[in-house]
Amino acid sequence: MITYNNHLKPLVLPEYGRNIQQMVDHCVEIEDRDARNACAASIVRAMLTLFPVQGDRNEYERKLWDHLLVMSDFRLDIDSPYGQPDLQGFDGRPQPLSLPDSGGMQFRHYGANIERLIGAACEMEPSAERDELVYLIASQMKKMSLNINKDGVDDDRVFNDLRLLSGGVIDVAPGTMVLNDYRMAPAPSKKKKKK
Repeated sequence: MITYNNHLKPLVLPEYGRNIQQMVDHCVEIEDRDARNACAASIVRAMLTLFPVQGDRNEYERKLWDHLLVMSDFRLDIDSPYGQPDLQGFDGRPQPLSLPDSGGMQFRHYGANIERLIGAACEMEPSAERDELVYLIASQMKKMSLNINKDGVDDDRVFNDLRLLSGGVIDVAPGTMVLNDYRMAPAPSKKKKKK
């Protein structure tokens, strides 16, 4: 009968492959400690052959010895040159990351950074520097609006969104500021060039 990989137990570290996992399983079953240590060292050499050293050799070999112990489910009793790893780092799943809440964004297509820039511009005193910042923010808003409206974006629409996002603090009168025209880059052609 043919044995398929999906009938076998799942690999702990699949990047090393089934052969290395079988070597580790065999090493766990060896009763003589010296023979088990020699077997473990040869497995690490095989892992080094498959995945050559990248960066600091000492740190990389430490990682391979730790992976050897992880693959044995910490049942391998060997004299590792780096000692036993701390098992607390391997307990369970990591804590989930807390992501910032973006529920309060009015115009999600502009992103949080644009809202932060608008907030910074609102705190500035009216000056030429603030006008330049408002122009740069509005230009970026126009570029970002092209992602959702491929036909083009009207300057008045951008200035209206800017006024809404700033709570009325930044109000650009129509015709006082002209934004550059932006177009979406054409999609690359899929035709192959003849040689």
